[in-house]
Order: sequence, then C-alpha cells, then structure tokens
Amino acid sequence: MPAKPQKPVSRTLKPRTIGVLIFDDFQLLDAAGPIGAFEMPMRGMKPPPYELEVIAPDEGPVRSSSGAVWLAKAMPQRSTYDTLIIAGGWGSRTAMLDPRVQAFVKSAMKSARRVCSVCSGAYILAQCGVLEGKRATTHWGRTPDFQKRYPAVKLEPDCIYTRDGKVWTSAGITAGIDLALALIADDLGEEVSRRTAQELVVYHRRPGGQSQFSALLDIERVEGRFTPLLAWMRERLDEALSVETLAAQANMSPRNFARAFTAETGVTPAKAVERMRLESARERVEHSSDPIDVVAQDVGFGDPERMRRAFVRAFGQPPQALRRLARSDAA
Repeated sequence: MPAKPQKPVSRTLKPRTIGVLIFDDFQLLDAAGPIGAFEMPMRGMKPPPYELEVIAPDEGPVRSSSGAVWLAKAMPQRSTYDTLIIAGGWGSRTAMLDPRVQAFVKSAMKSARRVCSVCSGAYILAQCGVLEGKRATTHWGRTPDFQKRYPAVKLEPDCIYTRDGKVWTSAGITAGIDLALALIADDLGEEVSRRTAQELVVYHRRPGGQSQFSALLDIERVEGRFTPLLAWMRERLDEALSVETLAAQANMSPRNFARAFTAETGVTPAKAVERMRLESARERVEHSSDPIDVVAQDVGFGDPERMRRAFVRAFGQPPQALRRLARSDAA
C-alpha cells in the first residue's frame, strides 16, 4: 500500500510579536536594520508572520545618537513579546542602569521565546545578569571595556552573532541585519531568510562568514606607523613571521615592538598574523577550487590540520564545511 502523502507543516496563524527596545542616544541602524529585515516576510506572507512594536522606557519621541527622532510606545511593566530585541548605542550605558529597563528585561527572560541584543545592547543584558556564563558578542571596539566590566560573560569578540539558549547577541550596527536573518531562518526557514536577504540586497551569509575579522583587521590606519609593516606581512604570509622577525623589520627591539604594536592596533603581533592568514585562507577556500592543503601551505599554516583547528576556533566550522556553504549560497 503506498504511503499517504504527508501534509505540509503549517505555521501558526498568530503573528509573532517582536518588541524593539530603544532609548535616548540609541544607534539608529541597530533598530532600523532588524526592523527592515522583519518587514520583508510581512509583505509577502499571509497572514503576516510578525507584528512589530518600537518601545522605550517612556512613550513619545526618542532621540537617536544621529539626532533623528523616533516615536515609541512605552514598554510595559512586564514583557509579553515573543522576541525582544535591544538596540545599542551610546545611550546603552545610561539605559542599563534604569531600574525599569532592568525589570522589563528580566521579565522578558522569563516569558519571551528569545531575548536579543544588537551591538552595545549587550551591555543592558549583561547588567541585568542575563549573560552570566553565556556566550555573547558585541561590537569589537567595545571588547576590552565589556570584558573588564563583565568577566563572567563568555565573550566571543570575533563573531557576527551568537546564540546561547534563548539569548541571541550580535556585533555592531549592520550585524543586526545578520541577526535578524538568522532569527527569520529560525522561524520561517532558510528559504524565506534567503529571499529576505535578496530583497534587502545584502548577503544571506557574508563572504567573511560569521566573523568580525573584516572590522578587526581594519588596523592599517593611514597615519599608523605600522602600516608599511602590515603590508609587508600580507605579502609574506607563507614565511615564519615571528615577533623577532617583525621587530627587526620595524627596527625595534622585540619587547618594545610587541608592546607598541598591540597598543597601536589592538591585537598582538601573533594574533594579527593569524587573522591575516585566516582572512587570506577563507577567501581562497570560499572562492577558489584550490586544495585545502595547498591553501594551508600558501598562507603560512603549513599543516592543513593546524589550519583546520584555527578555522574551527575562529569560525566554528572547518574549511571544507565553509567551502560547501559558500557554494550552496552561490547556487
């Protein structure tokens, strides 16, 4: 007897409610990016899968850090949202100390299916104790301060976004769109998320993967004294770039060089070399058909197993998996 055809799984008819929390001096794109992403499925699906509300500690106009003003509803005393998204911005340092905000976030942790932050919105979650012992990320430029303030948080400064249970956090500004696409995929499937990215004219998954490396490697300031050295390093990734070798090229003692380089760029010499190698290797892995062992040799990892371990630490996946993912996105 032939098997009965399975009925397609239907989604709930009730829209998922999403509250976007803003405050004075919030970063405009931290809120607008996710809202724009969630709007796309609302246009083409019936009934609409989402219902959006912009909320703030007080009802009325809320001034962003750019000076643009949004109108917001007053956040309820207790959250009733399916998903809460907290924007970031300079005002997060004040908002995180507001007892009303703290009480609201804590209520969301009890009732919401997901609680999320964009950029420095992670400070609000951390101040409420939500991130203690959890994986999280924020804007790479906030990493030293965040780690000092909240040592119990398992901060992953290289990630575009993280998920730990019901808590999702994302990196700076436009990473809020990456976060929203991941949330849409979690709700409605990868195909809807892919179509949303197409409508927004953004990558479904960035060529650099879920990593802030492109920002972290923006250390070649025009006025930076190590700019020539960084260019020299990029041309010699297949060589042994020890601190002693780099210090000699910079005409400095190894100890003085290591201290000055870290102060200037924000990363140690060894970390900078590894990130350059990872950046170069990932580009080759995703956009060429070169064998993995050849890539490892050419960019200075030498041993493909060593490169694999570095990829897993940095990107959460080995090179072969990222190559398959890049090819499926290009298809």
